[in-house]
Amino acid sequence: MSALAFADPTFESQAAFRRIMRALSAPGTILACGEALAPPPPLARAAAATLLTLADFETPLWIAPSFPAAIGDYLAFHTGAPRAAAPDKAVFALVDLSADGLDLARFALGTAEYPDRSTTIVVQTASLDAGPRLRLTGPGVRGEARLAVASLPADFAAQWAEIRAGFPLGVDLVFAADARLAALPRSTAIIEGAR
Repeated sequence: MSALAFADPTFESQAAFRRIMRALSAPGTILACGEALAPPPPLARAAAATLLTLADFETPLWIAPSFPAAIGDYLAFHTGAPRAAAPDKAVFALVDLSADGLDLARFALGTAEYPDRSTTIVVQTASLDAGPRLRLTGPGVRGEARLAVASLPADFAAQWAEIRAGFPLGVDLVFAADARLAALPRSTAIIEGAR
């Protein structure tokens, strides 16, 4: 039997949706999400909440091979999302920074005609309080925001700048650490990388 998802799917998924959208509209803001979930380990509660809320039978999901099969079974059972054969075929993707790293160019960036046909990457990390500190600016940010994400690759700011040069093409990131999340939408600029 698969681990339980939302106890009250309508109420809890709506609450999670509002938090995810708030995080996307205010880059760098850290919010609680998925506190009541108990997904199979090592899936973070905020990562589970994000995918349980956003993924469905029409959104192919790519799961990094570092995650055990139980994670794929859990998400397939509760969302109906088909498995994507490769990262660039996914609408949603799940990666773990400490096990998988992060290579943004591997994912779908959209096309000139359909920039929305890109991947939203749920990036699991150990902490949103430690690690390389990013200074963020752009829509939804007053002045600048700061976000620290554990285990970010050393070249993350350079990767982001390269992908962002093709805006409106790009990827959107939702960072998840236990029951907390923060987002980095493609419209956000990193004005200073790790330090």
